[in-house]
Amino acid sequence: MSDFVDQCRQEWRRLGVADQLAEEMAADLNSDLKEAEADGVSAEELLGSSVFDPRSFAASWAAERGIIPVPPSQGNARRRPFVLVAFTALAAFMLTVAVLLLVSGQPKVTLVASRAARPSVPAPPATTLLPPGSARQVLHANTSAPVEWILLVLAIAALGFAAWLWASWSRSRPPTAAA
Repeated sequence: MSDFVDQCRQEWRRLGVADQLAEEMAADLNSDLKEAEADGVSAEELLGSSVFDPRSFAASWAAERGIIPVPPSQGNARRRPFVLVAFTALAAFMLTVAVLLLVSGQPKVTLVASRAARPSVPAPPATTLLPPGSARQVLHANTSAPVEWILLVLAIAALGFAAWLWASWSRSRPPTAAA
């Protein structure tokens, strides 16, 4: 088993681990392996599949102790999920559209009433829509304002939810060791 410890020492040297720390870790590893052997436990039972890859074992142990930075691995790397990025972008777009629609007041509906009514449509009472002496009355209304306000509230809620997801994602990442 000293060959395994020697290969770990070489890897620690290659990674730039200080000699004193490397020797301390090698001594710990050697004593753990000897204790396991004395107890009848094989190195494979103690180290698992790492017994076949001393370089990887040495690097991960040094990273766990904070001696070297945690090496990035494709399988375990936690990245911002694409869905979260897309959700945040959609919520920001919704907020922008809602604000622009509210500021511009578009679309507007125009209602025009006149005294001359078509035969098929009864004329509206002159006292309610048309002031005395005018032939036409034009009423403007922004009929989509309630929808725009609902869209605005939903967009703000979605952005708040996205911010909460981003914060919980960053809290759930494992800390990395300083270089």
